[in-house]
Amino acid sequence: VLTPGFVARFPNKIINIHHSFLPAFIGARPYHQAYERGVKIIGATAHYVNDNLDEGPIIMQDVIHVDHTYTAEDMMRAGRDVEKNVLSRALYQVLAQRVFVYGNRTIIL
Repeated sequence: VLTPGFVARFPNKIINIHHSFLPAFIGARPYHQAYERGVKIIGATAHYVNDNLDEGPIIMQDVIHVDHTYTAEDMMRAGRDVEKNVLSRALYQVLAQRVFVYGNRTIIL
């Protein structure tokens, strides 16, 4: 977790990849939270970092389907590919200067 002073020096410049389809399962151990809840989809979210944990403007998200046979560890393994995909697509859009922040949302052209 970054300090508020550090985050304030880089507004809408720091990108986080979260192991969940936000706003679900904020914070630590999201796959374990998802497993305990019995979800049918898991995902990843790339977002800009702000002062609130996992609440910055969302850049990119994706999900995959899971079922009752998945353990929390299975979800983590399956989610890694989603995380890589989401982060790479988010970075591509940001580097192409196609992402614009509007309030706590993004517009991607």
